[in-house]
Amino acid sequence: MTTTAELAEFTGTVSYDSLPSDVRDALKKRVLDSVGIGIGAIGAEPVDAVAATVTEFGHGGPSRLWGRKETVPPAQAAMYNTALTRYLDFMDSFLAPGETPHPSDNIASVIACGEVVDASGQDLLEGIGVAYEIQGELAWNAPVRDRGFDHVTHTVVSAAAGAGKVLGLTPDQLRNAIGIAGTAHNALRVTRTGGINEWKGIASANAARNAVYSVLLARNGMEGPVDLFEGQKGWKEVVSGEFEVELDPRCEQVFDTMTKRYVAETYAQSAVEGIIELAEREELDHEAVEAIRLDTFAGAKLIIGGGEGSRYEVETKAQADHSLPYMLAASLIDREMTNTAYESERIRRDAVQTLLRTVEVTEDPELTDRFENGEMPARIEIELTDGTVHRIEKDAFGGHPSDPMSWDQLEEKFVTMTEDRYDADRRTEIVTTIRNLEERDVDDLVTLLD
Repeated sequence: MTTTAELAEFTGTVSYDSLPSDVRDALKKRVLDSVGIGIGAIGAEPVDAVAATVTEFGHGGPSRLWGRKETVPPAQAAMYNTALTRYLDFMDSFLAPGETPHPSDNIASVIACGEVVDASGQDLLEGIGVAYEIQGELAWNAPVRDRGFDHVTHTVVSAAAGAGKVLGLTPDQLRNAIGIAGTAHNALRVTRTGGINEWKGIASANAARNAVYSVLLARNGMEGPVDLFEGQKGWKEVVSGEFEVELDPRCEQVFDTMTKRYVAETYAQSAVEGIIELAEREELDHEAVEAIRLDTFAGAKLIIGGGEGSRYEVETKAQADHSLPYMLAASLIDREMTNTAYESERIRRDAVQTLLRTVEVTEDPELTDRFENGEMPARIEIELTDGTVHRIEKDAFGGHPSDPMSWDQLEEKFVTMTEDRYDADRRTEIVTTIRNLEERDVDDLVTLLD
């Protein structure tokens, strides 16, 4: 039986030396990806609302707000910096059959707490490895989506463990911290159903803040429910159901985490890649398209294909990046899916609004089986007004665990996201620091993110 103590004890067993070299490399790639995405989100209206909130009553604290001059308490920094890494929907995703959380939601919490104790780069990798391992195990073995809870219900637990690790909490303190975090902060799935709003992109930031605050409470002596999972009316009974995890101090769950090539919801990646390839191959004119038909797997149909509310009424970014009809229509017209696709004037284009209503999304049980066995399949059929039909099928996409992004590809993505803010020398310095993180410390990294 998985217990709260088991997670706390596991966290203590992870060390830099327990992480294989390829795991360390993969974790550093996730840091680079997250930092780049975060810098690219600076100035987004919902992110600015978070910044205004965390600084409203004064500045000061050990932790920096990325891209800004202010320092704040670590819980506030965790919220703002996680909002940066999550808001654009360009972050990584852990691919489990019943849940698709975003382990990069943990990174800012570890870094913010690392600033409290002047952590080394090795310390950061330990904390991030802990968080990725716990998030992945919970996603595989304790999915909560179908029970009405949001996936950030996992994040508050994994971020508490990762943050507690870097702060050097004792096993008893970690058990209390995890108990506080997991008892008090269970988020509802309504965040991502029906009419999508901007909280979708900020919910994990709130979970990060709650995780760090829970850790700080435990660090200062606060007791929590030390039987969070196994206790009467506890997490298993109320939130997840019975489950078992097999936590490994090598932290290899990072290898089941994909990185995004396109600014689009996780389950849309193969379909977006496929329709762009098809449009370019056949030189398709969107005005000649009669219908777009997508066969996909159950999770994609449920979340972004209409299973949790209409995905044809698209007026905002939050609605657009969770609408397969919109993403397919925009990708076909533009031959790309970048941040610009979510600008208001581009969302409301007559051409894209007309084309998205020709999209039909259908779940295929065979594709669901393939997804549950590690693929991310998509089958696309485009019918033209003259009756011609063009088809393409994808098993996965660039960035899927079966085809992971290289350092060169991630650096190219990083440049794209940060070139408007940093010159070439600063970008090179950030990349070099992250690639050699075990030889640096937290201050070396965060001082580059002003």
